[in-house]
Amino acid sequence: MTKADSIFKENIRKIMEEGVFSENARPRYKDGNVANSKYITGCFAEYDLAKGEFPITTLRPIPIKSSIKEILWIYQDQTNDLSVLQEKYGVQYWNDWEVEGTGTIGERYGAIVKKHDIISKILKQLEENPWNRRNVISLWDYEAFDQSAGLLPCAFQTMFDVRRVNGDIYLDATLTQRSNDMLVAHHINAMQYVALQMMIAKHFGWKVGKFFYFINNLHIYDNQFEQAEELLRRTPSEVEPRLVLNVPDGTNFFDIKAEDFELVDYNPVKPQLKFDLAI
Repeated sequence: MTKADSIFKENIRKIMEEGVFSENARPRYKDGNVANSKYITGCFAEYDLAKGEFPITTLRPIPIKSSIKEILWIYQDQTNDLSVLQEKYGVQYWNDWEVEGTGTIGERYGAIVKKHDIISKILKQLEENPWNRRNVISLWDYEAFDQSAGLLPCAFQTMFDVRRVNGDIYLDATLTQRSNDMLVAHHINAMQYVALQMMIAKHFGWKVGKFFYFINNLHIYDNQFEQAEELLRRTPSEVEPRLVLNVPDGTNFFDIKAEDFELVDYNPVKPQLKFDLAI
């Protein structure tokens, strides 16, 4: 069993056995009913990417390419415009969170990256002094939240650090999430930010190091309990999948494309499970 599958099963069991039910939940299902969840708090995982550990489950297929396209929309295009996500990348799942009449998700995600010129600053800091301890991406912007409606960022903070080991420089990353849907979004979010980490490492010709993942509220929605039990029954792959970025070292961050990524040795258990999302 891979490390990611072991952590996945352990967290599912912990939520189902030890979790508590949400009260006064904000989300709704598409039929209008309240989307309650069972949750635990303060979950942490560590993956050593340099040793081939990747945060992706083999217990069900994870749509990596569309997830990476979302990251490009946020950090390369730096926009909240849904038409860019749909027309340039063919990704539509953010449509359910459109702020009515705007064609956007509100002043969120890519809009915040652009507002603060975050990526240019991060790349400049790492170029000038790779060992600085201030490489922080924060999408939590109270001013922006007051300016428009929209879902508040779940994956809201990322931090980067470097280490030199035997002459090689490794880029580590830490992702912090306020809230995470364990069965649907967990590995999507993790692999998205591994992809971002890989893009920054390639920009400088560094190796990818460790990926640290902290989630404050990890939950399973009450219409997903059957799927949770099915995932626990499944036998995962014994082969560790790998995400590969097929571009030369030194490739500019903004020139990297979704098709440059390749998921190797990924043989997830099928069939895919159906999930009705909470909006």
